[in-house]
Amino acid sequence: MSAIGKVRVLVVGDSGVGKTSLTHLIANNEPLTSPGWTVGCAVEVKLHEYKEGTPSQNTYFIELWDVGGSISHKNTRGVFYHPTQGIILVHDLTNKKSQENLQRWLVEILNKDGKDVLKGGEAIDIDPEQFLGSTQIPILVIGTKLDMLDDNHKSKILNKTNAGSIAQQCGADEICLNCHESRSLAAGTTDAVKLARFFDKVIERKHHRVEPARKFTGTFPTGFNVYQT
Repeated sequence: MSAIGKVRVLVVGDSGVGKTSLTHLIANNEPLTSPGWTVGCAVEVKLHEYKEGTPSQNTYFIELWDVGGSISHKNTRGVFYHPTQGIILVHDLTNKKSQENLQRWLVEILNKDGKDVLKGGEAIDIDPEQFLGSTQIPILVIGTKLDMLDDNHKSKILNKTNAGSIAQQCGADEICLNCHESRSLAAGTTDAVKLARFFDKVIERKHHRVEPARKFTGTFPTGFNVYQT
């Protein structure tokens, strides 16, 4: 039996938004009864069927790297960012600031120098779509604590009237859920399909991406077109 492939997905967002409860729900299909604070990074693993129901179906391990969101660890958590094969951006639906900060998390993760390029209060002048276009890293945005919203606010969220969200800017799917409800990601639901589609994109990028051919510029007999891959 061949070894099962794996991919690494970062789960990031401000402290207290529910990343640990989310990763536990995704990996175990059940809510976490007593979530705690993540110091450094915690890893959950999920078995995922790539392109389930097709001839290409195959099993992969999804490593969910739950990175602690404490500001005090900002300058050291970069060690968890490489390699980055997929990113889940998590925010608290009852805390607008946590959603606004998702762009800062993207800048922090994708900064290749690994340095703190954004100081406190500094404005971010980056077009997320253009910024991510050069990396092609699959992104999924998840809003937690849906159960804590009033009916009017919940309706606006579920009807996608929150124009200008980072998910829209980046062309990413978005899921809004209650991490304490096991049915939130039940098989066959719209959100479960979005999650599976995201994992497929991550796997596709690492294990099934075909690099474009590059033309060889050396000297060969006339009539030969030779390409390197």
